[in-house]
This record gives sequence, structure tokens and C-alpha cells, in this order.
Amino acid sequence: MKKLLFLILCTTTLGLVSCKKDTIINETTPNRTFIYTINPSSWTLNAEKDTYTTILDIPEIDDITLDDEGVLIYITDPDNANVQKPLPHTFNFAAYSYEFTQGEIRVHIQNSDTDQLIPKAPTKPITAKVIIIPSEFQP
Repeated sequence: MKKLLFLILCTTTLGLVSCKKDTIINETTPNRTFIYTINPSSWTLNAEKDTYTTILDIPEIDDITLDDEGVLIYITDPDNANVQKPLPHTFNFAAYSYEFTQGEIRVHIQNSDTDQLIPKAPTKPITAKVIIIPSEFQP
């Protein structure tokens, strides 16, 4: 009996000694959020008169953002400032989209109605929320 108890005690001790506690620290960069107010006077109609464009200067968009990270944009609904819409989005025959390059984001408005070429420019300020989502490239 003593041998059996001693064997169980040794096995338990050996099992407990072999356990190892690992502390895992997740070192991720948080998302970055930027808020812009786009005034009605900020929109420019192109020469073909089919697209209004405004440029948001954002120096945080660099080569890493272009290569690896994600960029999301939400704008306030022109008819209801309490509602945010993700881009691309279409409302009231205005198709909103965006593109980005190093240091800037271009927001476009085009008419989704094929009968009319010239889109309607916003008459009220629009709030744009830009979110840059970091990511790590995995080859």
C-alpha cells in the first residue's frame, strides 16, 4: 500500500512539475480612426461633368497601408446626419465611392440614374469617418 501511495505521489508530483505556464501577450496595433467634415464647397465637378470629387488629406496612408492594411469609410447620410453609411453606397440616385493613394483619399459622387449625367452635389456638410485597419502580411 505504501509503495502504491508513493508511486501515485511521485507520478502526481512529476505531472505538476512538468506543467508550464505561458503568458501570451498580443501586441497588435489598434485601428486608427479619423473624422473629416466635407463642406458643400469642397466638391469639384470634373471636365466631363459626370463626377464630383473631394480629397481628404491623410498622411497616415503610407506604403504599408497601401500594401497590407485595409481602409474603410463611412459618411453621414446627407438627409439624416444621425445615420452613417458605408462606402460605396447609393442614395437618392447619388453613387458615393472612394479610392485612396499615398497621403490622400478621393471620395466621388456619380449619378446612378442613366438619364442624367450630372450628379447632384451635397448642399449640407457631410461627416466622413476613415478607419485604417492594420494587418500583417502572411506570405
